[in-house]
Amino acid sequence: MKGFLSFLLLGSLLLAGYLLLWPVPIEPAAWTPPTNPGWTGVYAQNQQLAGVQRLASGGGVGPEAVVVGPDGRVYSGYIDGRLIAVNPSTDTVEVLENTGGRPLGVQFGAAGELYVADAVHGLMVRRGSGELEVLSNQYRGQRLGFVDDLDIDSQGRIYFSDASAKFGVTQVRADFFEHRGNGALLRYDPSTGETEQLADQLYFPNGIAVGPDDAYVLVNETAKYRVLRYWLKGEKSGQMDVFIDNLPGFPDNITYNDAGTFWVAMYGPRSADLDALLPRPFLRKLVFRLPEWLQPSPAHDSLVLGLNTEAEVVANLQYRGEDAYAPITSVREHDGWLYLGSLSADAIGRIQLPEALP
Repeated sequence: MKGFLSFLLLGSLLLAGYLLLWPVPIEPAAWTPPTNPGWTGVYAQNQQLAGVQRLASGGGVGPEAVVVGPDGRVYSGYIDGRLIAVNPSTDTVEVLENTGGRPLGVQFGAAGELYVADAVHGLMVRRGSGELEVLSNQYRGQRLGFVDDLDIDSQGRIYFSDASAKFGVTQVRADFFEHRGNGALLRYDPSTGETEQLADQLYFPNGIAVGPDDAYVLVNETAKYRVLRYWLKGEKSGQMDVFIDNLPGFPDNITYNDAGTFWVAMYGPRSADLDALLPRPFLRKLVFRLPEWLQPSPAHDSLVLGLNTEAEVVANLQYRGEDAYAPITSVREHDGWLYLGSLSADAIGRIQLPEALP
């Protein structure tokens, strides 16, 4: 018995030493989040996203972002680097290229070229059936760490996010636990080949959507549960403000439907445990040393919001169930359908818009 107690004491001391002293790559900063509004009011729970259809099921994992091409096919990229095109009528899949990295954001240019935000290789383009070309992967000699999403204005300039200059695509959890402004909003001009930084010190800037008349660009600041607006025209040109704050979940990608609605993909609901840890940097270091399955994680829920240009919630689509298509990381409206992407699902989702809205 004495030997067992000694062993137990030694094990406890070793565990305590590990939790307190083991080196970790994060230097957490304190932040007190606003009180979670919860899933009530304009965010009230519903079942609008029940019965999501699945395209290209089993063909690959992680079609994180989706876009409908000029040919009517749905384009996306998998976790293994493959860029694909799916015919929604026949559910047939064509593999176009492999970026050799992690394709996240996808968008078509005016000439039919496919632009890709690749977390590993940067901003890329595929023209016609040709090979992929890297357009931008650094700013002022500093390598971009985590290119995440993009959108294009009427002049062909590309706005894209570098979610974290410190942590790469395999270290997302580390960036959230550190909770410092490691991200940036950038713009690439194809006419000059130059990249400029529009804003930095952003907290995991993720989705990008150019607003009507190129007046502004919206940026989902995932780690602060809000959407920012960077003004491109008018008296506020060059300034950034908050478009909508204190969302009840993690905003991921965002798209504009050219008819007054921004579609916001919500990765999942906020975690009460994470909110409680955010003001306490020391505890965040301790919890970060625990196995990942013991750390806070969002629930597996289907969540999509629609916002008008006044930042009012005009659509609230949800579903909670074992068969939920989740996490939803991209929403794209096209021809009466909402096409859905996911960071970890093995299919592209879609649901008819009239059925999804009240």
